[in-house]
Amino acid sequence: MAKITFIGLGNMGAPMASNLVKAGHQVTVFDLSASAVEALVSEGASSAESGKAAAEGAECVITMLPAGKHVEAVYLGEEGLLSALPEGTLVIDSSTIAPETARSVAEEATAKGLAFIDAPVSGGVGGAKAGTLTFICGGEASTFERAKPILEDMGKNIFHAGPFGAGQVAKICNNMLLAILMAGTSEALALGAKNGLDPAVLSEVMKQSSGGNWALNVYNPWPGVMEGVPASRNYEGGFLVNLMTKDLGLAFDNAVTNQASIPMGSLARNLFQLHAGQGNGELDFSSILRLFQPE
Repeated sequence: MAKITFIGLGNMGAPMASNLVKAGHQVTVFDLSASAVEALVSEGASSAESGKAAAEGAECVITMLPAGKHVEAVYLGEEGLLSALPEGTLVIDSSTIAPETARSVAEEATAKGLAFIDAPVSGGVGGAKAGTLTFICGGEASTFERAKPILEDMGKNIFHAGPFGAGQVAKICNNMLLAILMAGTSEALALGAKNGLDPAVLSEVMKQSSGGNWALNVYNPWPGVMEGVPASRNYEGGFLVNLMTKDLGLAFDNAVTNQASIPMGSLARNLFQLHAGQGNGELDFSSILRLFQPE
C-alpha cells in the first residue's frame, strides 16, 4: 500500500479518494472545502492545512482540479508542489486540461526528477463512486506501469494513450463526441415526444436499433425514463454543464491550433454555451434536453 496525497475533492475527486482509502492506502487529502475534507477524514483519511503540507512524505500525489489554471497554481512556480516534492515522487494529474498545459507541467516535473503522468478520466460520478472509471494516461511507459496499480483501485479500464498530453487529447475527443451524442439523443427524444410518443418506449426502440448510444443506453436525459441518472433527480449531481462547456472549449481551441475541422463539435459547444448562459451551468450536462423540450 502507498502513502498518497489527494488534492481536489469535488464531485469526482471525493469518491476517487474514498476508493483509495477503502483499498488500504494511507491517504492525506486537501481541498478548499472543509466539509469535503471532513467527509474523507470520517472515512479514514488524514488532512492537512495546505497542499504542500499534505504532500510531505508522500510517495504519490494525485490531483483532480477544475481547470488548467488550478493545475498550474498547484504545481508550478516557487510555491508549487513540484518545487517541494523529493526526486522520484509519482505525480498523477487527473484533471481535464489543455494538452499544452499538461505538457508544460510534465516538462517541469521531469526536469526536477519527478515521475509525472496526465491521467484524465471518463465514467462520470457514478464511475468514480463504483471504482469503474476509465483512466486515459499520457507519459512515459515506465511511469504508467508504476501508476497503474494505484489507478486500478479507482478504475476499471486503464489506457496508456501515448506521450505527455496524449491523455488529455484522447479525453477531449471523447467528451466532444459525448456532447454530440447527448445533444442528438435529446433532440430525437424531444421530437418523438412532440409527436405523442412515450419517451420511455421510444428510448427502448432506439436502444435496440441503430440509434443506440451511451447517452441513450446508460445516461438517458429524459426525466423518469431511467433510474439512478441525473435526469431522474432534477439533473442534480453528475457532470456539470459548465464542465462540459469547458471541455468543448478545449476541443475547439485544439482544433484551431491543429487546423482540424469539427463542425459538429463546434455546434455542440454553441448549444452547451447557450444552455449554460440560461442559468443551467450547475446542472448535469444531460439537462441539455431542456433546450429541445422546455418545461
